[in-house]
Amino acid sequence: MNKFLLSVHVLAAIIAIGPVTVAASMFPPYVRKAVAEPGDQKVTAALALLHRICRGYAAVGIVVPVFGVATAIGLGVLTDAWLIASMILTAAAAAVLLGRILPVQEALLAPEGDTAVRQSRHLGMTVGVFNLLWAVVVVLMIVRPGSTTGV
Repeated sequence: MNKFLLSVHVLAAIIAIGPVTVAASMFPPYVRKAVAEPGDQKVTAALALLHRICRGYAAVGIVVPVFGVATAIGLGVLTDAWLIASMILTAAAAAVLLGRILPVQEALLAPEGDTAVRQSRHLGMTVGVFNLLWAVVVVLMIVRPGSTTGV
């Protein structure tokens, strides 16, 4: 059963988190392009699509921690420090996505002027933090400091 839970956890992370990190990273440059080329319907459509991808996969992403916790319980590592750190970082990443990235994307779906360019730069930095949080979680999941199976 643990192998099944772990497989679903890893697949869900790849399928749900991967697209969000890519789409969120692509959004700020498209905002700047939309400001530079006002009225370009392809750029406007791309912004809407990128936001829908982020919003949709954020909802699907709940599967990742659910199956992660189930796996941790099955493996008896729920109280290990590396896992607790991973859960805290995952919660932080979710908070950044839900509390900052998605609302700012929503506000920038029809960008205009220098304010939108500034917001897109701040959004880009926020997305960088979001992606860094996930990168650290992945490293912790692979290395598992202090575990008997860690490298």
